Amino acid sequence: MENISYYLLLLLLIVIGVIVVKKVASCMIKSVVTIVLIAIAVAIYWLYFT
Repeated sequence: MENISYYLLLLLLIVIGVIVVKKVASCMIKSVVTIVLIAIAVAIYWLYFT
């Protein structure tokens, strides 16, 4: 059951990231958003599965 919640959170992060990146045109902002999303995904994985 925990794996399902992890994947739902990860999917939600990806959807939010795609929406934000589509609305923002700057390449630097896209890079920052991508790095933040990866960091959040790793933090969620670390907190729930270690």
